[in-house]
Amino acid sequence: MTEQPRPPEKPTLDGLEEKWAVLWAERGTYRFDRSKARSEIYSIDTPPPTVSGSLHVGHVFSYTHTDTIARFQRMRGREVFYPIGWDDNGLPTERRVQNYFGVRCDPSLPYDPDFEPPEKPGRQIPVSRRNFVELCDRLTEIDEKAFEDVWRRVGLSVDWSLLYTTIGAPARAAAQRAFLRNLARGEAYVSEAPTLWDVTFRTAVAQAELEDREQPGAFHRIRFHGSGARPIYIETTRPELLPACVALVAHPDDERYRELFGTTVRTPLFGVEVPIVAHHLAEPDKGSGIAMICTFGDLTDVIWWRELNLPTRAIIDWNGRILPDPPAGVAPEPYTELAGLTAQAARERVVELLRESGDLDGEPRPITRPVKFYEKGNKPLEIVTTRQWYIRNGGRDPELRERLLARGAELSWHPAYMKGRYDNWVEGLAGDWLISRQRFFGVPIPVWYPLDDEGEPIHDRPITPAEDALPVDPSSDTPPGFTEDQRGKPNGFTADPDVMDTWATSSLTPQIAGGWERDPDLFARVFPFDLRPQAHDIIRTWLFSTVVRAHLEHDSLPWTDTALSGWILDPDRKKMSKSKGNVVTPMDLLVQHGSDAVRYWAASGRLGTDTAFDVGQIKVGRRLAIKILNASKFVLGLGDVPAGATVTEPLDLSMLATLAETVREATAAFEAYDYTRALERTERFFWDLCDDYLELVKARAYGAPDGEPDQGAISARAALREALSVVLRLFAPILPYVTEEVWSWWQDGSVHHAAWPSADALPAGGDATVLAATSDVLRQVRKAKSTAKVSMRADVERAAVRGADVGHLAVTDLRAAGRIADLSLEAAPEEGFTVDVTLAS
Repeated sequence: MTEQPRPPEKPTLDGLEEKWAVLWAERGTYRFDRSKARSEIYSIDTPPPTVSGSLHVGHVFSYTHTDTIARFQRMRGREVFYPIGWDDNGLPTERRVQNYFGVRCDPSLPYDPDFEPPEKPGRQIPVSRRNFVELCDRLTEIDEKAFEDVWRRVGLSVDWSLLYTTIGAPARAAAQRAFLRNLARGEAYVSEAPTLWDVTFRTAVAQAELEDREQPGAFHRIRFHGSGARPIYIETTRPELLPACVALVAHPDDERYRELFGTTVRTPLFGVEVPIVAHHLAEPDKGSGIAMICTFGDLTDVIWWRELNLPTRAIIDWNGRILPDPPAGVAPEPYTELAGLTAQAARERVVELLRESGDLDGEPRPITRPVKFYEKGNKPLEIVTTRQWYIRNGGRDPELRERLLARGAELSWHPAYMKGRYDNWVEGLAGDWLISRQRFFGVPIPVWYPLDDEGEPIHDRPITPAEDALPVDPSSDTPPGFTEDQRGKPNGFTADPDVMDTWATSSLTPQIAGGWERDPDLFARVFPFDLRPQAHDIIRTWLFSTVVRAHLEHDSLPWTDTALSGWILDPDRKKMSKSKGNVVTPMDLLVQHGSDAVRYWAASGRLGTDTAFDVGQIKVGRRLAIKILNASKFVLGLGDVPAGATVTEPLDLSMLATLAETVREATAAFEAYDYTRALERTERFFWDLCDDYLELVKARAYGAPDGEPDQGAISARAALREALSVVLRLFAPILPYVTEEVWSWWQDGSVHHAAWPSADALPAGGDATVLAATSDVLRQVRKAKSTAKVSMRADVERAAVRGADVGHLAVTDLRAAGRIADLSLEAAPEEGFTVDVTLAS
């Protein structure tokens, strides 16, 4: 006899997270073994969440999806490289530090080594860049500890020894190394050009960071003065840009304006002569069909300006206000009335002046229109001319664009239709990737510039560091061949003041986590990675930019597969986000309902599908976890099983045949990254096992009260033990705590290192229809008792069963489970069963 397992007297979910999180850490359960060959390793490029406050339940949703795959692959025998990181540089962190400490960064101020932020933040006080970065480091350390507490509670099976941060020295070195290599190959370049600009954060914004928001506005019909008697009317939502007007444009096929191409008109109020030009992007059916080109009102203005070789008359400064001096050719009056005003205030004043001059035709017509915003900003973007760094990404290189589209075709997408979003983004690129940001807490651009005799930077002769000196901070480190006392002096040097866009670092997460150039042995074992999990809304940013960097540096994809999670929606079907204020923080849910219950809800949402937050589904998950505890205790408490016991009874073999099919389906689902289907199939089998099979074999499994169990009891117990072992392993990727707890009652080691079940390893020879047919009849017997409002333990005097599959019924088990005295069977041609029940009087 095998030793009888001893489950707890009163199994409970309470305390499982604390117990097993500690034991997993102590035992190194999820520690990566780097001695394995690449073919034995499954590597995951885990998203580093942005550290700017707290995680919300949407993070738990998507990260659980990844963890189920990691756990499945580990049980399949792969050595799983599963790192975790924190994305702690960039605007979200800066904004949080400003609000939390009541400070703002002023790079002109000297460093104060004794600075401490005010105890009660009020109006933001200026601090040096170095002081500001120190506060960023201080706050992110606090936030990261809170993040780690949540992830450990969720049960992510990451290797915490592989933790990295995007502001840490290895990440800074990797980002700067990649940039220097891009620069050396001509893939990174600097350009002074019209740039999308956030006036609040005073930084450039890339195309991938844009979002359109519906905003109220108005069309203003304005008269321009031509050389003939015919006035020209344009309609615009931005009359304040009249002093920036450089041309009027109409479609070349528009008969209304064809005779005017090549002539000029004068701008109202400012009297500047501007040409009327033709361009195919002009829209004849929009407004009056002719538009003014201003430098710059929108991205179409930039295209017209560039392709038509027009002059520049910039009037908006980096703060979103009208510049103090008029551009060349624009008279001081009435421009001086606008100088220093915000764009909105200038708009109102220009409309007043147009009314007074008679050049406003009618009153403004209210409209609602999409306006471009920085995704993290609160004010409409402006377009200003700035000097910025770019990385080529196919936006202006058709050949590179085609190669990046081909990379997308090489990648395995889960779900497959998400590839269309990648293709649409790449095909719609309007320019290269702008990577420089005028911010403070980020990876510095690793470049200095020599100064000429007048102390002016020579931008076309950048000075770069050696790779073995990385990471560097040009604002405090000196370039090769110079000394610190030459900083800012004629014939000395100056630092590039910008930092990289956070995506310029995050796009290198495979390289950072995999030890690129830092640990060549590790990198060779994990790169290219197997999986990139992420949300579908950042395909255009994180996924695409990572593909770009791997293509340029390694001439390969960064991973073979990508799994795209959907959004979490609030009860109003709106995306949960911190900016909307509709998020649910996860820790209270995890404590109240248990981590397995929350993971169950998360795993119920398929890849690519937006899912509503549902406490009801979490409660279903908790009931399932409790049932696993109780059913396992029952199975293990039935009694001893002889060593080498075999399963012989038809009903037991039928149950195992049904289980084998469940294993096949769950395995195929996990292999296809469909953890939801794997859960559904496993859960359906488990409830059928509890509701039907256990009831059918309970009496036989107990055996005689005294003496050794007979073969019928041994067969039932052996089948139940086999089923329990398999079911726990099937549930383990999704419900790690309860499965580990039950496994520990009767097995050595961790269930998370147990072999994934194999259908072929289960006892063969069973007919799945036996269990299905017997369960169907038993349900009808129970229904008859329920209708009669008697106990399920009530005796049945007679049950007459008629149907095509009566020969498949496990008669002895059916009699015992239904308490049937006389069971008659009649074969019939029709499908299914009819059961006539006579209760005992």
